[in-house]
Amino acid sequence: MKSIIFEKVGRPEEVLQLKEIPTPTPAAGEVLVKVMASPVNPSDVMFVQGMYGIRPQLPSGAGFEGCGIIEAVGQGVNLPVGSRVAFTTIGAWSEYAVVSAKAIFPLPPTMPFEVGAQIFVNPFTAWAMLHDSGLQQGQWLILTAGGSTFAQLVIQMAAAKGIKVICTVRRDSQTEQLLALGAAAVVNTEKEFLPKRAKELTNGAMADCCFDATSGDVSALALSSLKAKGKMFVYGMLSLKETPVNNGLLIFKGLTIQGFWLTEWLSSAPREVRQKAAQEIIALLHDGTLKVQVAATYPLENTVQAVTDSEKEGRSGKILITTY
Repeated sequence: MKSIIFEKVGRPEEVLQLKEIPTPTPAAGEVLVKVMASPVNPSDVMFVQGMYGIRPQLPSGAGFEGCGIIEAVGQGVNLPVGSRVAFTTIGAWSEYAVVSAKAIFPLPPTMPFEVGAQIFVNPFTAWAMLHDSGLQQGQWLILTAGGSTFAQLVIQMAAAKGIKVICTVRRDSQTEQLLALGAAAVVNTEKEFLPKRAKELTNGAMADCCFDATSGDVSALALSSLKAKGKMFVYGMLSLKETPVNNGLLIFKGLTIQGFWLTEWLSSAPREVRQKAAQEIIALLHDGTLKVQVAATYPLENTVQAVTDSEKEGRSGKILITTY
């Protein structure tokens, strides 16, 4: 089978290789999936660069999630061969992937591969962060990197709960789309001072919470836009810059900064909460209530180009790697 492999960490265009390797056989408790589609997420790129929370065991496959069809099952696995599934594993950018049965999510047979491939990383993170934030109807949430695929999912989920979302962007071209998805406001941080705008939008109350993906100066402005006892969840570092933190804000406003990593959440969240997340996400995506977009698809042979294009600004959806 063909698979994307890297033998050393580094820039994807420098280290990723398309190789022919033996098709694996699932062991007990495992499933062999014929991969149909897999997205390119920032976490995938960080993993290849050796900058993620999980270190690659070299040589390593790449890609953390995907969608496909069960080809074979190992001993003790009660999943039907031929069924459509989403999955998470290391090595999704491949024609086949061996996956723990615990990391398999059965899908409706009519769900498009392009949708099923995006079920895990972004929707689960969005659902989990909203769950852990405790935000209620009428409260305000700031999303940095408001035009990202993840942010678009949060907007839709939050709007359904009556949570008011302020998105930060750097280009006005994204404004109309985000408002259509349900954002209460979009703030271009290249033109507007976020704390002032947040104060205006909330009638002086300021925001209750922030989900931060950027780090750096925009994150510092978002922190200054929170009300007393507000909380910031940090789940990314797109700018690769440290966030300057005003200790006075933390002390006198009682603010909380908390990291969020889906891998840790999945290992610590109660089983019934994880099941509820999966059921709700799959149902919302299947009936079209929750929408995901695809900017472009690339064959496995063009994975390097797919990764390069995924890092360009202004995309309207996710970049997918496909094998069909």
